[in-house]
Amino acid sequence: MSMTTTQAMAFETADGDALRALMAGATARRRAQWGDVITYSRKVFVPLTNMCRDTCTYCSFVEHPDSPKANFMTPDQVLATARKGQEQGCKELLFSLGERPELRYDKARAALDRLGYESTNHYLRAMCELVLTQTTLLPHVNAGTLNGAEIDMLRPVSASMGMMLETVSRRLTRKGMPHHACPDKVPTQRLRTLERAGERGVPFTTGLLIGIGETWAERVESLAAINAAHLRHGHIQEVIIQNFQQKPGIVMADHPEPDLNDMLRTLAVARLMLEPEISLQAPPNLSARHMEYLNAGMNDWGGISPVTIDFINPDHEWPEIQTLAASTQTAGCELVERLTIYPRYLRRSDTFLDPSLRTRIAAMSRPDGLAQQQCLETMA
Repeated sequence: MSMTTTQAMAFETADGDALRALMAGATARRRAQWGDVITYSRKVFVPLTNMCRDTCTYCSFVEHPDSPKANFMTPDQVLATARKGQEQGCKELLFSLGERPELRYDKARAALDRLGYESTNHYLRAMCELVLTQTTLLPHVNAGTLNGAEIDMLRPVSASMGMMLETVSRRLTRKGMPHHACPDKVPTQRLRTLERAGERGVPFTTGLLIGIGETWAERVESLAAINAAHLRHGHIQEVIIQNFQQKPGIVMADHPEPDLNDMLRTLAVARLMLEPEISLQAPPNLSARHMEYLNAGMNDWGGISPVTIDFINPDHEWPEIQTLAASTQTAGCELVERLTIYPRYLRRSDTFLDPSLRTRIAAMSRPDGLAQQQCLETMA
């Protein structure tokens, strides 16, 4: 039985023996569902555009359209990056992008006009089609908030989709807070995207960004909201617990980062609150404390790229897959590659996968639904 929000509130300051007991319970729940297999996805990242109509004060990815660094990647650039990933054994291509910059900036609108598309999301669909027709990779799209028509447009050309909920705190949209004047970070809009994806049978990734000023109660409420959406639709395949990182040049450059215990108690509570079939993930490049994360109940390291940097946290390099495998083994677990769509959803492809993608994905998966394996020594 899952932990209730009332029970979760009691662990706000868990430390010492209380934290160790919490983590032991989370590890037991992980093992009961996932065994000792820890997964990751070998992927290539394509930052389709670094322009965005939102101005979150912790973001170093977004560039103002007046900046010489602001851009939309061209189709040739997308395809060149995709082919590099394919050459390195990647199976997933993750499209990351700012949200709807053309609705705020004339220069973004003009850039799309030059490319021949009416919106960022129409261009995204075309680039997904390009990847599917010209490479062996599976697109996963992180396009942020989406309406129903946009999800319908993207579903046939993407094996999965994602959007970090981050938080359900409306307080963080007030003046002086990190989500002020960010229309796509209004919690209602992000929760509606979760619902729309569930109604349409989209395998979906979401998660929390912790340490940006939210309270423990708001964090617990955010986990409860994600779980409630999953109980209605069964579509949340993974939840990421991501820790805020200081970066030079951002408004929150001096804002304190969450400490290790805060991360561990959040991971453990997430494992105990969420339905056990939801994969729990933490980015391996944002902490060197891999064993502690594994002992807090997580079962997935997310996307790791041998080709491209983490464009959201560019100062944090991806760990070598071989090194991560060794850390995972030290914790008594085995590192195994997965696809962007988890086995549970592949088994229910009639509901969670567009017919046009089923044959392609079946050929990429082994009988248990994980990725066809390559020797880790050749991929490190």
